[in-house]
Amino acid sequence: MRALLVSLLAILMPGPARADVVWRGDFETGNSSQYTRAQQVSADRLQVVQSPVFQGRYALEATVRQGDDPIDSSGNRNELVYLGDEKEGSEYYYRWQVLFPRDYPSAKTWQVFTQWHHTGCCGSPPVEFFVYGEELRLTLTNSVTPWKTALVRGQWQDFILHVKWSSEPSVGFIELWHNGQRVLSRYAHATMYPGDGIYLKLGLYRSDTVLPVGVVYHDGFTQGTRLEDVLPPVSQPTPDAGTPPDAGTPPEGETPPIEPSSPLPDTGAIPPTLEGVPLHVGCSSTSGPLWVMALLGLGGLLHRTRRR
Repeated sequence: MRALLVSLLAILMPGPARADVVWRGDFETGNSSQYTRAQQVSADRLQVVQSPVFQGRYALEATVRQGDDPIDSSGNRNELVYLGDEKEGSEYYYRWQVLFPRDYPSAKTWQVFTQWHHTGCCGSPPVEFFVYGEELRLTLTNSVTPWKTALVRGQWQDFILHVKWSSEPSVGFIELWHNGQRVLSRYAHATMYPGDGIYLKLGLYRSDTVLPVGVVYHDGFTQGTRLEDVLPPVSQPTPDAGTPPDAGTPPEGETPPIEPSSPLPDTGAIPPTLEGVPLHVGCSSTSGPLWVMALLGLGGLLHRTRRR
């Protein structure tokens, strides 16, 4: 009888929500094998290092010297390439961290550190993050820069980018968090070029007019289908022995509407998830407190059984 009750309790109690991480490029393999290929002039240009790191044990150190041109194209570069599965109408969240050393060069020209490039041969990528002078900028389809901020050296910069991939301006959008703050609400704009695919490039790609050596560090790249998929797991505090844990359900957050294109970023407050509260916690919407009542009832039955 006791074994039957334990089995029933295990069935009734809800399990943890399933995360849906699509891909990791966080270098925790100790190398760059998570990526499809490297575009570098020599092996010392893209190195997996143990310091500095934002998370885990490893990060990428990308170095560019004037004249580095591994693919016989414009500018100087050394980049990793990942061929993902972004298609028209797909939607993903991306999180990664970037560190610019204190001696990172300042130049009044472009220095791209992360880009989602189109499969076409020519032109600027539809989504690119780059340094220009003393600013970090995000530009879409080489036509609009919806976000920029001051370049900070010597500190990790944490990015979360939410993208609806589409060549239709009324369908595609982006949303951006920087260092835990939402700095750009859903910004309606084309995020692809018609007929083209998308792939990720990570490292450093810059104008060939920049003379000093440039070094940048990347870490923690994660791609998921939900915001909580790219966030680290939240440790639940141990409840006080005399206080039962709260079984209430937190209110669901409202999805912000897609806004028309505007060059001004929205400096919204940090969403609850980024303050350490996981989404979709509390009772299940399907089983709700039912399993709690069943637990109490079966516990009483077990107690009565023991007394027989």
